[in-house]
Amino acid sequence: MNTLLKKTDDFVLNLFENKLSKTCIYHNYTHTKRVFKSTKEIIDNTNISDEDEEVLLLTALLHDTGYVESFDKHEECSVDISTKFLTEQNTPTDTINKVSALIMATKMDHEPTNLLEKIIKDADASHLAKDYFKETSEFLRQELKLNNIKDLNSSEWLKINIDFLQNKHEYYTDYAIKHWNPKKEEHLLQIVNKQTQLKKKKKKEKDRLKQLMKEESPEKGIQTLFRVTLRNHLKLSDIADTKANILLSVNAIIISLALSNLIPKLDNPSNTYLILPTLIFIIFSIVSMLLSVLATSPNVTGGEFTKKEVEEKKVNLLFFGNFHKMPLNDYKLAMHDLMDDKEYIYDTMIKDLYFLGKVLHRKYKLLRITYAVFMIGMVSSVIAFTIAFNTLQ
Repeated sequence: MNTLLKKTDDFVLNLFENKLSKTCIYHNYTHTKRVFKSTKEIIDNTNISDEDEEVLLLTALLHDTGYVESFDKHEECSVDISTKFLTEQNTPTDTINKVSALIMATKMDHEPTNLLEKIIKDADASHLAKDYFKETSEFLRQELKLNNIKDLNSSEWLKINIDFLQNKHEYYTDYAIKHWNPKKEEHLLQIVNKQTQLKKKKKKEKDRLKQLMKEESPEKGIQTLFRVTLRNHLKLSDIADTKANILLSVNAIIISLALSNLIPKLDNPSNTYLILPTLIFIIFSIVSMLLSVLATSPNVTGGEFTKKEVEEKKVNLLFFGNFHKMPLNDYKLAMHDLMDDKEYIYDTMIKDLYFLGKVLHRKYKLLRITYAVFMIGMVSSVIAFTIAFNTLQ
């Protein structure tokens, strides 16, 4: 570390120790040093000049100093603080301007326009692909709460993280895409699974409370029969959707890894023996994804019924697919007819159970096929790669 970087490091440490609020449990010196280390990691694997390296490392140290003054405008405050400090160190104006521009490039909504901006953006978000991701994520949630910015429970935070990792974040440098993106995808899969578990737990608790609130009745046995059976059907449907989503996520990760690590190598003539195994690998993954989507795709019916069907008790008024296009008054009249006839109520519930079972049969049939395709694909890919490597030797 050169003299200017050492002075900057000491300045940032002293500034945070004396002026940074204790509520900043994420944006602090620890985060700064992690960004500095990640910036150095990318620089060591990227061809840039010594001058640009110094600018990047200065930016990594100074980019969050503005938090001592403001949360909302911390980038602008960081620019002011860094400009004043670097000027006092007799730093060239060109270097100061570059550092200021890179600090502003760390804004969430900023799209990088050059290599230096890509490097600092990736380094600032490197925690998404590090082993300390869970720790930093929780620190950030608590920091937002402590500073009265957002008070989010665990479930809401999981949802925000999933949306951010899936739709709002990407790595830009070749190094980060190759070495960090797979780990980021792994973290995404973990929190998706955690969200699924929380949903199941909440649903189970909700069902339990509903059960306790139900009043005793002479026909309790029949009501319990329908209630338990319907709940089991819905639980099985949820399990099927979860299994399909897991396969969908796994295959998405597989294809992502193949696109980033395997396919680029096929341009080399010496790797032509990998083309066929790679095609087998990717084709089976894509087919598995398509089958997973089919297993979870909804099937909505016409949404209309006639007065004659109600009179003949041929329509299931409890399923939205049979009435979503009907006028409210027609549906209310039909429901009153249903509620006035106990036999009609039970017939309707029986129909509901029956057609739920038909839907479950379709889902699990597709799931069986999907898992079979996935297993065959994995085995075939391993065999194909083994044969290709043996042929090469």
